Amino acid sequence: MLKIVVLVSGGGTNLQAVIDGVKDGTISNTEIAGVISNNKNAYALERAKENGIPELCVSPKDYDSRELFNEKFLEAVDSFEPDLIVLAGFLVVIPAAMIEKYRNRMINIHPSLIPSFCGKGYYGLKVHEAALSRGVKVVGATVHFVDEGTDTGPIILQKAVEVEAGDTPKILQRRVMEQAEWKILPRAIDLIANGKVTVRDNRTIIAE
Repeated sequence: MLKIVVLVSGGGTNLQAVIDGVKDGTISNTEIAGVISNNKNAYALERAKENGIPELCVSPKDYDSRELFNEKFLEAVDSFEPDLIVLAGFLVVIPAAMIEKYRNRMINIHPSLIPSFCGKGYYGLKVHEAALSRGVKVVGATVHFVDEGTDTGPIILQKAVEVEAGDTPKILQRRVMEQAEWKILPRAIDLIANGKVTVRDNRTIIAE
């Protein structure tokens, strides 16, 4: 059984997709051990409570230094003894010690087809604003392992979504969530839970 911890900063729509996937069996062999947020007002924490999942908030605002926060944050993650960490809209820089400790055991969902519209400054609506401003015809989402760079770790799954006439950033964001993010994040977790993902030379090999 794969024990996962989900890290969230906001509403938790991707968390909900994972909760639903575990419940309906789309994500097999997996249990959500806990949910951690850096934001005490994150609705994601309510989603966890409603589903009986242990949740807690560890905020940088509560500590005198970033170093102390990083230490306490890693302690909080470790307390759940996770096999896999899932970043689902988590807007905090992951401490280097945590990346090293959980190498190829931490994944992130990003709302673009990496390497387009990714890296520093590309998050949330900013990704979709940039895509529309560039006039691309296809966008999408990517699940990747987390490494020391921003959105640079080995790619696990990607799914394309077409841009439609009249799209606004919010409309496009919603379509990318519905058609890509909420599908490939649960799928990636299920593949990992069943031992079907390996990393070699910064690339993933998926055994179907």
